[in-house]
Amino acid sequence: MSEAAVITPSAGEMPSPSAGAVLIIDDEAAIRESLETLLTLEGYAVDTAETAEEGLARIAERNFDLVLLDLALPDRSGIDLLPELCAQAPRLSVIMITAYGTVENAVKAMQSGAANFIQKPWDNEKLLADVRAAVARRRAEEENIQLKRALKQRYNFESIVGKSEPMLKIFDLVAQVAPSRSTVLLQGESGTGKELIAKAIHLNSPRKDHPFVPVNTGSMPPDLLDSILFGHVKGAFTSAVAAKKGLFEVADKGTLFLDEIGTMSLETQSKILRVLQDRKFMHLGGVHEVHVDVRIIAATNVDLKEQVKEGKFREDLFYRLNVITVDLPPLRQRKEDIPLLVNFFLAKFAEENDRPIARITPEALRPLLAYSWPGNVRELENAVERAVVLSSGSEIGPELLPDSIAGRAAAFPSLEARADDSLFDMVEDCERHLIVQMLEKCNWNQTEAAENFRVPLSTLNQKIKRLNIEIKKKGRE
Repeated sequence: MSEAAVITPSAGEMPSPSAGAVLIIDDEAAIRESLETLLTLEGYAVDTAETAEEGLARIAERNFDLVLLDLALPDRSGIDLLPELCAQAPRLSVIMITAYGTVENAVKAMQSGAANFIQKPWDNEKLLADVRAAVARRRAEEENIQLKRALKQRYNFESIVGKSEPMLKIFDLVAQVAPSRSTVLLQGESGTGKELIAKAIHLNSPRKDHPFVPVNTGSMPPDLLDSILFGHVKGAFTSAVAAKKGLFEVADKGTLFLDEIGTMSLETQSKILRVLQDRKFMHLGGVHEVHVDVRIIAATNVDLKEQVKEGKFREDLFYRLNVITVDLPPLRQRKEDIPLLVNFFLAKFAEENDRPIARITPEALRPLLAYSWPGNVRELENAVERAVVLSSGSEIGPELLPDSIAGRAAAFPSLEARADDSLFDMVEDCERHLIVQMLEKCNWNQTEAAENFRVPLSTLNQKIKRLNIEIKKKGRE
């Protein structure tokens, strides 16, 4: 909305306003013309309607920042119309205008969702001030929404793909956590994308111009891990023929990502704890302290609380790491993301392998949705890459999937798509079938079904509501 408003818009057209778009709903022609002239001269794009129904039609056709609404309309009261306006355009600002300016009417208008209430005849300067304030509030809300969408899209650019409720909550949490200095603990099964989330936190933090250093602590012997993390001086051990920096120094002013932190030895844990507490450490074999400014993001696929109880993980380090916790859901709990992920990986591997892959067939999508994905997103990625590499045409069919996955097709009904079906329509059909199948198995006990699905009851209930699944009484045939 950066172009200047047209002062005299042609009939049926809506100019792109610089100040804002305003709809006037009033049955008096003189009132409409007066307000239209006043607001047009102030740079607003103005449209008018004589009745409530005509006003609703205008709002259905175009986006407005503000409605100036008369209290007394020929087909219904403006106060009765307000809830419909708010339902049709939830962030729309409404100012009531009436000749019957009683306190009672003002209270009713504000309770029904009006941003303000003014009387006829009005003061032009006061009305313009109210209009500017209402439009500014609307613009601020829209800008906030756009910023959130842009932030989520930025994460998608970092290969974090998802539209499911669990992933949207993680996007919001990442947005809150990223700007802080706090330590973050990422919890989730292997293959759920913990390193991608860690990168997203780093890239959206003040440390983004400094190193992001990942290290898989579970794949290294304890002695080697200490040397890699903290560095060593020459002669610290037999093969230390020269001094070497550790990853804490490499990550100075940036972020160090410690994956599989639950596998660290207790001795290494104590050294990590000291860095977190004092921001300093010593090289192996060294005598001088090294100061660093590093944010630590740790990840685990085991329950650290249980590790603490069993004496395998230091309790003091656990509480130091557990400042902010992000729980990543397994893929089986967000199957509505599978089509997005499949399309993402198809495009990625088709380009990498110079293959003309255009789509995945419904028959191939069936087993992908039915499979439980113990290896999570990483396993799905590998399955799609395999299919792309083995393909000789422009489609991925079930014959290109691993046998362990392709054999799951029988768990779902036929996915023969209707002409107007989208990929997401087919996903919803499959999800609906799976939930009904489980509910029938559990005699329509939703709590038991949620436990079998390994999802919270609230999540299952949300899906039942969204998919319009009719809940039968227990024991009913």
